[in-house]
Amino acid sequence: MASVVDICNSALNQIGASNIISLTEDSKAARICNQRYEFVRDATFRSHPWNSLITRQTLAPDSDAPSFTFAKQFTLPTDPFCLRVLKLSDPEIKFELEGRKILSDESTINLVFVGKVTDPNQYDTLLLETIVAALAADIAYPLSGSISLASQLATLYRDKLKEARFVDATEGNTTNTSSIQDSEVLAANTFINARL
Repeated sequence: MASVVDICNSALNQIGASNIISLTEDSKAARICNQRYEFVRDATFRSHPWNSLITRQTLAPDSDAPSFTFAKQFTLPTDPFCLRVLKLSDPEIKFELEGRKILSDESTINLVFVGKVTDPNQYDTLLLETIVAALAADIAYPLSGSISLASQLATLYRDKLKEARFVDATEGNTTNTSSIQDSEVLAANTFINARL
């Protein structure tokens, strides 16, 4: 079973730093991991509509209405916390996102979003690896003082992110592939055709 400390230790291993026992221990590595982990994780969550994080909720309107343009406003979910609005179930519904509110004229809305899932055991394996790589790239310079190591780990992160996005986007309904770049589809098709 994965834990936040396991993720941090995997990132520290990529840097060549010593493992930690907890995020609250008195060490530089633990302090930096404690400070940066949630920011890096949430940024990685927002970077793609990860299948393991997609959540659906029906929202009722707030008692307050917007000042103009739309008749109703809806507060974004907090359980789980909405990190990224993906769509409403009906693509014909007109809406705008302002701060933590969705403005619309509908009486209720069905929202599909990326949720802030904090249990690492709920993450896809490639998403876990991407978070590890992102964290390693983020904390490499503060821990090692090496710009070249930080640059190498940033490249590794981009490669892991590309692979994870491709696999995640091609699972399930093929309409999900619209979220990946054409160059990635072309590269995958070229690889598959070369093996035939």
